[in-house]
Amino acid sequence: MHMHLHMEPNVKAICQAILEVLAGSGRGALATVVRTAGSVPQRPGARLLLRPDGTTMGTVGGGAIEEAVREALREVQRSNQPRFIARELGYDLGMCCGGRMELFVEPIEAAPRLWIFGAGHIAMPTATLARSVGFEVSVVDEREEWNTEARFPGCARELTDPASALGRRPLTSADWLLVVTHDHRLDEEILALAVGLTPRYVGLVGSRRKVFRLVQRIAARQGPVALDRVYAPVGLDLGAVGPEEIAVSIVAELVALRRGKSAGQHLRAVDDPRLLRSLAGLDDDELDEAESEHA
Repeated sequence: MHMHLHMEPNVKAICQAILEVLAGSGRGALATVVRTAGSVPQRPGARLLLRPDGTTMGTVGGGAIEEAVREALREVQRSNQPRFIARELGYDLGMCCGGRMELFVEPIEAAPRLWIFGAGHIAMPTATLARSVGFEVSVVDEREEWNTEARFPGCARELTDPASALGRRPLTSADWLLVVTHDHRLDEEILALAVGLTPRYVGLVGSRRKVFRLVQRIAARQGPVALDRVYAPVGLDLGAVGPEEIAVSIVAELVALRRGKSAGQHLRAVDDPRLLRSLAGLDDDELDEAESEHA
């Protein structure tokens, strides 16, 4: 026998709350009762939503089962990995109901957006592959002959300068930036702007020499540079050759970071001790030697 002791918020209200999470920034989690047996406080379809700010909406029954599900929600919010949980209310949780509840707990967040600065040969396959794994893609390039619907089907396109695009709205953990322009000065301008913002990821295509010099110049102008979210050179070390393979390397890195997995060796050079010593104002002769070796 099912005991409906707790009334779920109306369906419209909780669906609206889910949509608000999907339209905002940050990650929440949603628990849905999928199966019950015996005497339980909620029927299949009952939901408990954990918003990114830690507040909740809905219920799966209150008491010990609710607390157990809240703990599962917090874990899924951290891990970004869905899970299935089952609880015997009497045996596991000491509740008087004595039935069994099974729930699916899943992360809820806005689709990540990949901002590709530059509409060249690497950008094309990267945009296609990124869209296929769930990223929304925006391509920023003022050149009308390059930034076209034919070259970037299904992508948002902004025929504007990088500063205008970056200044249009705040960036959040749902925003991922890839810098692959046709001009080193543009790359430097975008990287300088990006390190002062809060996207999830900033990737820069280029050699170690290019990366070292761009970071040095930015640090000389702006002071200490936050490099924790910067992946430069971009991509996993797959030995990639040509635009399509480089796109695979880049998107593989995006997937690994999004899923919280260590999937391989990043090409990332911004945490090279030689660069860090140079940024600290020490002698950069060793850095020059390193650049010659890895250019």
